[in-house]
Formats: sequence, structure tokens, C-alpha cells
Amino acid sequence: MISDERMASFINSFASPNSDFLDKLERFSLETNVPIVRKEMQSLMKFLLAMKKPLSVLEVGTAIGFSAVLMAENTDNSCKITTIEKYEKRIPLAKENFAKSGYSHRITLLEGDATDILKELTGTYDLIFMDAAKGQYINFLPDIKRLLAPRGVLLSDNVMQEGDILESRYAVERRNRTIYARMRDYLFELTHDPELETVILDVGDGVTISVRK
Repeated sequence: MISDERMASFINSFASPNSDFLDKLERFSLETNVPIVRKEMQSLMKFLLAMKKPLSVLEVGTAIGFSAVLMAENTDNSCKITTIEKYEKRIPLAKENFAKSGYSHRITLLEGDATDILKELTGTYDLIFMDAAKGQYINFLPDIKRLLAPRGVLLSDNVMQEGDILESRYAVERRNRTIYARMRDYLFELTHDPELETVILDVGDGVTISVRK
């Protein structure tokens, strides 16, 4: 039987290459243990960006800016990207990476708690990428829906929680049970919301793609 790791490696071997800048940033993330989107997710994002051709993107969870730069590289020059980050130690790195990438004019970094920032945002976004604190996805959802344009795409990463989501609540470490319960609630809301069409995919650590009807 082919292992999941072997299958992922095989599929990733066909992935389109990233820019030298993103390759360097990915190596930095591995060396410093800063999480970025996995190879499988990178390919999926490129595909969705090519298909959707968004003019406005909202990202919840910047980290060091890898995915924001990836989205900038794979969208038209007229596409504007807004990204939110509250972890103070990562914000200067993200700003530096945006400047080095040459996309500072297209990427706006909002500093602070997404719970507060999302409530203040107006307008709509063609694509929203959720990659922040997993236990907060369900709390962000009302504002995310308000900000999602008609036919807009909501992409949510890491919904499988390294496999914990499959387990009984009592098989999950006590410290992770709140996140586990909230993620299950999030998946239920996405798949049962009459305004959304949602698919759950076994890509990377699990991803959902939702389209606003």
C-alpha cells in the first residue's frame, strides 16, 4: 500500500516551481520552524487563483508573509491583497518580506486581532484565505461571510487538525479539545449553510473550499 507521505511526495514532484524569493523564504521557514502553507496547498492556491482571477483578496493569518507573496505572484497586477496578523514578532518579518518581494504596493498588512479588525472591514473580497488560529475560525465566520463577494471563494486551511478531527473527543488531548470542538462546528456550519457550497478536501492538513452562492 502506498503511504500518504509517498503519494504526497509524488504529487508534489509535478508542482510548478515557485520564484527564487519564495524558495528562499520556504527554506527560512523550515530552518526557523515558522509554519507556512504546505506544497499541496500551494498548488491548490495557484489553481484557484488562476481560475478565479480575484481582484481583491483577504488573508486571515500572515505569519512571515509567504502565502501573501505567493498570491501576489499568481494574480494580476490590479489585484489587492489585505492580510491580518497579530503576532508582534512576525509582523516586522512579514513587512520586510513584502518589501523584498517587490509587492508592498499590492499587499496591505493590518496589525492586530482579526476578531476586531474583521468587524471594521467594509466592502467585499473575491477570495478569502483563512490560515490563523484554528479555534477562531468559527468565531470569524459571521464577518467572513459578510465580506465574501457573491461567487466569492473562501479557502480554509488545516481543518483536519493533524488528524485529531477524526477522533473521538476523548481521544484528543484535553488541551486541544476546545479547538477540536470548534473546528467540528466550523465544518458543520460551512457544509450546512444555505448561502455556501462547500467541499472538504484531503489536501495537506485538510482544506475546505466554499463558494458564495
